[in-house]
Amino acid sequence: MLVSLTVGKVDAGVTVLLTPDKRLIEFPSILLPPNISSGSIVDITVGRNVSKEAAAEDDFRSLQDRIFQSFGASEPAAPILRCRNATQTSVVLEWDPIELATADLISLSLYRNGQKAGNIPRPLEMHSTKISGLAVDTEYSFHLVLRTSAGTRASEKVVVRTHKMTDLSGITITTGILPASTRENLTRAVERIGAKIVDGVRIDTTHFVTTEGRGTAWEKAVENNIPVVRPEWVTACEQNGRILGVTKFYLDVMRPGPPSDDQLPPPPAKDVPPKDAPRRASPQAQEAGKKSQESKAAAAGPANGQKGQEPEAEASASASASASPAAEDDSNSQEEQEEEEASEPKAKSTEQKVRSDDHAEQKVRLEDVQEQKVALRSGGSHHSQQATVEGGDSGDDDGEDESKPASPPDGASFQEVEL
Repeated sequence: MLVSLTVGKVDAGVTVLLTPDKRLIEFPSILLPPNISSGSIVDITVGRNVSKEAAAEDDFRSLQDRIFQSFGASEPAAPILRCRNATQTSVVLEWDPIELATADLISLSLYRNGQKAGNIPRPLEMHSTKISGLAVDTEYSFHLVLRTSAGTRASEKVVVRTHKMTDLSGITITTGILPASTRENLTRAVERIGAKIVDGVRIDTTHFVTTEGRGTAWEKAVENNIPVVRPEWVTACEQNGRILGVTKFYLDVMRPGPPSDDQLPPPPAKDVPPKDAPRRASPQAQEAGKKSQESKAAAAGPANGQKGQEPEAEASASASASASPAAEDDSNSQEEQEEEEASEPKAKSTEQKVRSDDHAEQKVRLEDVQEQKVALRSGGSHHSQQATVEGGDSGDDDGEDESKPASPPDGASFQEVEL
């Protein structure tokens, strides 16, 4: 088809062409001859290229197929969950590797009884998990939920029932270093109770049985907090017909035996006072000592003839009084000693009161003696007689016979009275 067009305006990039019916067409200048100008007429032949249209359509369809095969042919698959092992208080779950296709992983969560129990860490690497702390002989349901950029997929629910205490089929044992005879006996016992022995420490290993704490398997069991027990634990479970606690069968627990002499507790100490400890006087003995002290002080006053020597007599009286209770204490029985200890506070207060009274009495007597000395030295025989009378009066004020001085004989001077 041939079309004649008139060049209207020529620019660097676009040229305006006029049709015979005066319509404007913008045409690329690069496609026109180089020597045209405004008013030139150009002929343009227009035709359809069917073969090239078909080739372009084929190229487009091929590109769409490649995109679909790369990004839309496969989708993320739902996880496939199953129970690997169950015991009285734990369940081991495992699943197939996750298929994400071309989607991106967001999270993989585990649900127990319809409630979220937690997210699985490193879901592309981990394909099993262990749930502990379950109730004995109880039914539980588990399922996984996979969240991706292409949508959410959920697995089928798995119903698991924990074992009874008498069901030992869930015990999975990994053996360590054992003597040959012990290993044979352990294998037969495990078969009889319905448990199983596996090679290596796995996630479903419930107990590690060995007699020596060394080796790579033992280190892995300790790292995974798997109970390390002696072979006697399996024997005890078989004899009792039920699973037993492992506390008494740990490898590092000392075996029970008779206690040694060092482990025996010392005999209880008796409340026997030491030999060198001073004995306390009973209230009766203290009262008797006080009376003896007073009587000896009264007898010592007239005999000495002066009051300056009364403190020495009272000191000797108190010494004899303290000796008398000690002698009386030696004859007391164990019951009297207990009574003495019970009345100790009362005895102490009484003794302190007696001492304070004796001290006051001695002070008064010393003052009287000093007054007599001053009176005797200041005068002659007449003054000495007056001092004697005054001393008698003061003795009457202090007591009847305890502080009365002896009167000088006839013809005695004041020096003799003073001595």
